[in-house]
Amino acid sequence: MSAELEQIDGEITDIFRALQNGFQKLDKIKDPNRQSKQLEELTGKMRECKRLIKEFDRAIKDEESRNPPEVNKQLNEKKQSMIKELNSYVALRKTYQNSLGNKRVELFDMGTGGSDPVAEDNVQMASGYT
Repeated sequence: MSAELEQIDGEITDIFRALQNGFQKLDKIKDPNRQSKQLEELTGKMRECKRLIKEFDRAIKDEESRNPPEVNKQLNEKKQSMIKELNSYVALRKTYQNSLGNKRVELFDMGTGGSDPVAEDNVQMASGYT
């Protein structure tokens, strides 16, 4: 592996470690606003990771002609492994987002005893504007 690929690989590994720790922290946070903020941070890390994986892929393609086929195969497998790991974090993020959304709905529904007539009127009024 070239120095460039090693550096990118190291950065990706660091982000995966940060994502793992971040999701573990998320379990311990009780406040929905703080959970949401933590989730936004993790989403930013995932974007950065995606960018780095694309950079890793470009570097593989640049070096492809200088590497033996076996090395290229290993590098592509490494890239696929990174993509798979990132996708697992994306799925985890979606799960947390859904549960966070459900918690917010519960917070807004608390104490209303069902449907809010004022909210119903607003929905009907808004739908009348179409």
